[in-house]
Amino acid sequence: MKTIVFITSFLCLASSTLTYAAQDNAKLVKAAMPELMTLYKDLHQTPELSSVEFNTAKKLAKTARELGFEVTEKVGGTGVVAVLKNGKGPTVLIRADMDALPVKEQTGLAFASKVTTTTEEGQQAHVMHACAHDTHMSSWVGAAKLLSEKKANWSGTLVMILQPAEERGRGAKDMIADGLYKRFPKPDYALAFHNSASLKAGVIGYTPGYTFANVDSVNILVKGVGGHGAYPHATKDPIVLGARIVGALQTLVSRELDPQDPAVVTVGSFQSGTKHNIISDQALLLLTVRSYSDETRQKLIDGITRIAKGEGIAMGLPEKLLPVVTVKDEYTPATYNEPEFTNKMAGLFTAELGKERVIEVPAVMAGEDFGRYYRADTRIKSMIFWVGGVPHDKWQSAQETGEGLPSLHSPFWAPDAEKVIATATQAMNSAVLSILAK
Repeated sequence: MKTIVFITSFLCLASSTLTYAAQDNAKLVKAAMPELMTLYKDLHQTPELSSVEFNTAKKLAKTARELGFEVTEKVGGTGVVAVLKNGKGPTVLIRADMDALPVKEQTGLAFASKVTTTTEEGQQAHVMHACAHDTHMSSWVGAAKLLSEKKANWSGTLVMILQPAEERGRGAKDMIADGLYKRFPKPDYALAFHNSASLKAGVIGYTPGYTFANVDSVNILVKGVGGHGAYPHATKDPIVLGARIVGALQTLVSRELDPQDPAVVTVGSFQSGTKHNIISDQALLLLTVRSYSDETRQKLIDGITRIAKGEGIAMGLPEKLLPVVTVKDEYTPATYNEPEFTNKMAGLFTAELGKERVIEVPAVMAGEDFGRYYRADTRIKSMIFWVGGVPHDKWQSAQETGEGLPSLHSPFWAPDAEKVIATATQAMNSAVLSILAK
């Protein structure tokens, strides 16, 4: 009986300690919010496209130095690595992405972006944080601030990185290739979050296992023999061949994969011809191909190649005119959340924020190159989670009316930034303090 009393007392003490820690954490975040919101509005008004985040990187590198981090700039292009060593213990990596999108903002915000620039392709474009990476960076600063001020409460190494070019699927790859794991402490744990346009503001969504997909861009160059539209028998029509390929591609997912193995093969563009009465000599198909496992990815790519060439052979084309399949370099590998670690962090977030604010959500077919940090060394315990950004009034209205909400990358996407930043900062702070607890 005495043992039972002792255990009960211990559990009550642990519970009260956790509650106190959560309250203390929330209080610290609340105090930092005015400064973080000022930063957020500044970042929102001054977005930069992938690989040219020069001013953004310089600005945040300066902030990290002021917080006591050892900072290295120009890692993998415009990437920033900030290291804070604080005694013996594990190494935790926290990543935020910096790049914006070539989108004209239509949110109506008082601090809306008016930035225009020239893209890599040489086109004039407006620039907007339509994927709200500005909330990611603001929370990154929030976590850096709180953790640097609470050094007495943890022991280990904190590696905080600002990554370029997530939207082009190459930023993580470039930073790793530039020696991220050789020039700086290699992490035992890696954490990141992404704001969500489908969760209520302040709600955390998590997914053990695969959470984001492999994303491939595939081109199919369909060759043919051009000629007059009145004499089709004298041609080999690439539009007809292309249409056959498009139809046959639909069987890859529906008839060649296990129905429980998610995959997507979408033909997003079919380009050919210039005039009503001319049969072109080529067509170009642009595909997005998505999967989770590497095995399924390879099966899809092999299937696309087989179908394209097979249809060309069936049409009677010689070898030199068979369709050519090219997998583009902008490949984003699937992101995998280590299940045990993910569930542990979800339990921590639930204890701090309440079960109504932490929910398990299905994996998505979107791409996120955060997965590369884990794939570079699968011993790393890795997790990326969602933080809902849909303002509560708009969420409620959508539930009642069934109307759609602006998605990520929409010119109308305006998250409740204060709730996103506060929730993400608190969650990151709690996670690191838990991992690196003395």
